[in-house]
Amino acid sequence: MPTWFQLHKTGQRFGQKPAVVRLASFSLICCAIASVTACAPQDRAAKKIEEGRKQVEQFDSSLTFQSVTLEEFDSKGRLWWKVKAKQARYSKDNKVAAIQSPDGELFQDGKAILKVKADRGEVKQDGKAILLIGNITATDLRDGVVFKGNEVEWQPERDLLIVRNNLTGTHPQLMVKAKEARMLTRARQIDLTGQVVATATKDKTQIKSEKLTWLVPVQKVQASQPLQVVRVKDNFTDQARSNKGLVDLKTRTATLQESAQIQLGESGLQVLSNALLWNFDQQTIASNVGVTVLNPSQQLTLTALQGQMNMKTNMAELTKNVRGAGGKNQAQIAADRLLWNLKTQKFDAFGNVAYRQSNPPLNLVGPQASGTLQDQMVVVSGGRVETKVIP
Repeated sequence: MPTWFQLHKTGQRFGQKPAVVRLASFSLICCAIASVTACAPQDRAAKKIEEGRKQVEQFDSSLTFQSVTLEEFDSKGRLWWKVKAKQARYSKDNKVAAIQSPDGELFQDGKAILKVKADRGEVKQDGKAILLIGNITATDLRDGVVFKGNEVEWQPERDLLIVRNNLTGTHPQLMVKAKEARMLTRARQIDLTGQVVATATKDKTQIKSEKLTWLVPVQKVQASQPLQVVRVKDNFTDQARSNKGLVDLKTRTATLQESAQIQLGESGLQVLSNALLWNFDQQTIASNVGVTVLNPSQQLTLTALQGQMNMKTNMAELTKNVRGAGGKNQAQIAADRLLWNLKTQKFDAFGNVAYRQSNPPLNLVGPQASGTLQDQMVVVSGGRVETKVIP
């Protein structure tokens, strides 16, 4: 049923009797015009009738109602939305109803899923879309996500809610800011675009990007384009960047992919890889696709095919094709496995160990080694050890 019928059944025309009564009088007007002009010349009668018809159409094209309830239904007779308004003004010509102080609910499969309110709004395309403007609030009745902004549009045929302009969102998991949010209400997926900042409510970890997707039921935030993750702990700021990634709000982990790097504020260490898994609570960083660890203050560089760092114990374990270089003379070590103390810079190396320094020139080869690269104090042991002094 067209939206304007819903209006006149539930409201009254501004300053007049109910609209349904006024609409019924149009036939009387037309009959009166016809009777008066019956004896007039035919062209004059036609002119009068045409004028009367235009008056009726003009009156019919703009109706104003007070204290109305607007409803729209899908093809199965299930509610799409139901909104109360202080005033509604409907124009059939452009198929838009302007409403004041709308307050109501949006439905999916006949069940209310969102509660909305705003300063004003418009019903477009005979109820196929409703637009609310000014101080809008949209609350998801299923999980408690609350959006605020200056504009919200509901497109029930597409299961799509769009929130624009000064957008903020709150939820027990997350707080978000963005230029626009598109909520796929059936999938319960929220696509955020434009200077997006998502802040975890538990520890204020921030996720920044130009586009983020918030998967509300599974408590995950993902990005298919460059993102930044920022954490502040004990007055130190840890920062991560990558070309794409995913933050799991439940397990409190960040999976960073493609040109990923993490810079730790307290130690100054940098970790680089094409895939990093950062566990916030356990304070670990891991990679199994190749990793580089940099310590600029110690001029230290470590590389390996796999690695894991534990900031709680200040230990790093690197495996497979491990290489390290550090100190003023850039002493070098190679091994199958390396344990490195991030605080003291001491290491233990295992398997096919090779140590080399340039001043004085020296090569050591053996099963295992321990020491520090900075002061070139290294002991190679564990079986057959070869020492070569380079002249």
